[in-house]
Amino acid sequence: MTRPFSGVRVVEVASWSFVPTAGAIMADLGADVIKVEPPTGDPQRGLLNLLAMAGGPAANPFVEIPNRGKRSITLDLASTGGREVMLALAASADVFITSYLPDVRARLGIDVDDLRAVNPRLVYVRGSGWGSHGPMAGTGGFDLAAAWASASMAFKMTRPGEEPMFQPAAFFDLQGSNTIAGAVGMALFDRERTGEPTVIDVSLLNVGMWALSADIMAGPTVGAIPAPNRASAANPLVNSYPTADDRWLYLVCLQSDRFWLELCDVIGRPDLAADERFSDMTLRAQHAADCVAELEKTFRSETLDHWRTRLEGFSGVWAPALTPAEVHEHPQVGANGYLPEVTSAEGIPYRLPAPRCASATSRPRPGDRRPSWASTPRRSSSSWGATGTPSPSSGRRARSVEDLNRRRTPWPGTTSSSSTASGPPTARSGRSRSSTRRPRTASGRFPRRRPRPR
Repeated sequence: MTRPFSGVRVVEVASWSFVPTAGAIMADLGADVIKVEPPTGDPQRGLLNLLAMAGGPAANPFVEIPNRGKRSITLDLASTGGREVMLALAASADVFITSYLPDVRARLGIDVDDLRAVNPRLVYVRGSGWGSHGPMAGTGGFDLAAAWASASMAFKMTRPGEEPMFQPAAFFDLQGSNTIAGAVGMALFDRERTGEPTVIDVSLLNVGMWALSADIMAGPTVGAIPAPNRASAANPLVNSYPTADDRWLYLVCLQSDRFWLELCDVIGRPDLAADERFSDMTLRAQHAADCVAELEKTFRSETLDHWRTRLEGFSGVWAPALTPAEVHEHPQVGANGYLPEVTSAEGIPYRLPAPRCASATSRPRPGDRRPSWASTPRRSSSSWGATGTPSPSSGRRARSVEDLNRRRTPWPGTTSSSSTASGPPTARSGRSRSSTRRPRTASGRFPRRRPRPR
């Protein structure tokens, strides 16, 4: 699968991370994403760049992760001219995504009925904190409040007597963005089958609840699923263990009888294999505290690097607890192109996680010509399905939407991260279209298909 959203235009009127990151994912997968910002810009641009604080210039993850691969235009949607350009963009789009609250959408004239009046086939996506119905439908919400706190993750991650753990940055925003991107793909597929567009609602509250499904389902019965006690884990082979250099590793051997003897041999503890208290999973559960203590004593005796060497080739599942910097060096990350390198608009190279969509059969080989739709610059990564362009700088006022449809390079007053595109542009997406695509009508739309018989 390569760039499945190629030829799809997405118009984004959203801010912060949740909905904009869905736009970035669709851009990674080939969509032409146009980010519409107010004259003051996306407020996310004003967040402190923690990487730059380390010394010297650095790409801002709070800007690059949600906005890579897009084009940007600034519009005052409260003005007549801005609204006219917005409607013209909507008329040319396949998908519209927004994080604006209902009263703001109504006031600016960008609600479902407003945009469907100029484009009846538009897939309309609303990302919210609390859902589109109920007393909090008009209330703003970030993922820390709507998902981490309200979906019970904060409770789940807090030990008795301790302060709550703080949520990792954009933790549920990023999960929610995947949900939106997947829902858009299904909505476009459904539109091709039936000719009917969809309204998609994704809330951070619902995303958080899905992530805690087991706990929430069990809640009315047991109150809370008891937190596991590492010192007496019923299966000592599904547990974490410290090493001599204060690092940690995880054993994840659910079929413990299958791996017990091998593990004892690999870690140099044949005495544990001969110990009748630990001879099968039932007995290990009965003597769990003793078994965990013996394993911990062994793992604490050597460094993590030592155990990396000893456990190499062990047939059970295990992994060291890595730091974010160490993730960059994981052999599977490089081999699969999970961290492609991009250069920011300021000329700063950086690596960021992005979807990889190239299958093994479509992996480019040295000397291969890139297909006409592959308009992003070639990267060191071999994955065609990941981003190759940085986030755009804040767009300025456009002279007309026709320029956005026609030009490969930004006109004065806008910016475009796709200005390096190769091949002749099209009015649709700024990329060459394959001759194998289904023909369009004179209006530029795909002809409507009749619903398939059920």
